[in-house]
Amino acid sequence: MNKNIKIIVAALLILGGLYMMFYTRSLGWGIVVFLLSALPIFLFFKNENILLAFWQLRKQNMVKASKFLGNIKNYRTELHKNQYGYYHYLQGLILAQDHPTKVEPLMKKALDYGLNMKHDRAMATLNLAAGAISKGRRQEGQKLLEEAKRLDSAGMMTDQIKMLKDQLKMPTMQKHMHNPNMRNRGKFF
Repeated sequence: MNKNIKIIVAALLILGGLYMMFYTRSLGWGIVVFLLSALPIFLFFKNENILLAFWQLRKQNMVKASKFLGNIKNYRTELHKNQYGYYHYLQGLILAQDHPTKVEPLMKKALDYGLNMKHDRAMATLNLAAGAISKGRRQEGQKLLEEAKRLDSAGMMTDQIKMLKDQLKMPTMQKHMHNPNMRNRGKFF
């Protein structure tokens, strides 16, 4: 649902509640309708599809989470600008298992738009570090790992950070892979 429609519905509920309280003297129903206007205001700032996608991610149900994110057709018209980052963040988390190469641009967008929670920024930075390490950009990966470690104040991602640091210590296979047919090259020519 468009974010502007939610504000219009909230305004109509507030006006209806005030009308019921002051003109019809139905104080109880007026308060109930007035309090119901809080729901569209809440959903203006926290989109229902993003909340449901987070819920499905907690249950490890990626199919339903992607379905809820698919309900958002145009994120600029349906979401408040504070939610743009979380939209891209959730898309990146859903694609992380199946298509790890597509995660990096989504996480960069999420960090550019901004994530409110520190552990969400740490997870996005950790995904960027993993992408940088897998593509052979070791220095960038090291910086991103340090930033993820700094952002992970609760220590929820220490195992993943340790695993990526161990991966950084391993030599890259491209530099140390030798072709057995080329071992004697130069010896006889």
